[in-house]
Amino acid sequence: MALKGKRTAIEDIRRIELVQAAHRVFIEHGLGGMTTTRICREAGMSPGILAYYFKGKEEVLFAMVRYNNRILMEDVIARLHRANSRWERLLAIVEGNFPDRAYERNTANAWLSVCAAAGANPQYGRLQTIFYNRLRSNIASSLAGIISPERLKMAILGIGVMIDGLWLRKANGSDISQKVAVELVSSYIASIITPEEMNAMKMSP
Repeated sequence: MALKGKRTAIEDIRRIELVQAAHRVFIEHGLGGMTTTRICREAGMSPGILAYYFKGKEEVLFAMVRYNNRILMEDVIARLHRANSRWERLLAIVEGNFPDRAYERNTANAWLSVCAAAGANPQYGRLQTIFYNRLRSNIASSLAGIISPERLKMAILGIGVMIDGLWLRKANGSDISQKVAVELVSSYIASIITPEEMNAMKMSP
């Protein structure tokens, strides 16, 4: 018998299944369309089960946003491990922010709803801050020492704004593909560094 206050392995599995189901509902219906009934139906569980594993819908929503951010971060990390130079690492960061099969209108609309809610929900706001801090750190690891601190600051801001803007365009129905999105951001980065700096990035492990 599990000790009081301790979750069993099966309870951990059920929580994960509910969070994954919430993520699928989120992608299809956005933050505003995530109801307890939809989440439980997607998970193949009875409607009242959510209350057993989570204190409320807000807790499962927070867990879902954290789960998706972790998936994105893990994808970027995996790409970084395959990179052999600073330039390849920077490209890996860009590609990781436009995941295959995820850069589409439903996903973009869903995440736009989280961004809109972040201003009023401190928990969502903290997760967004963690995400942006990780993006800033990853970009800095590729460009620091290659360009000046002042240019680095502007480069990080510009890259982040471009990534956000392309996701916003996708939410509004843009037909920009994942490949083109990556090319646009990569071309922007190439335009703000000199040929000598580009060579240094390609030569530097």
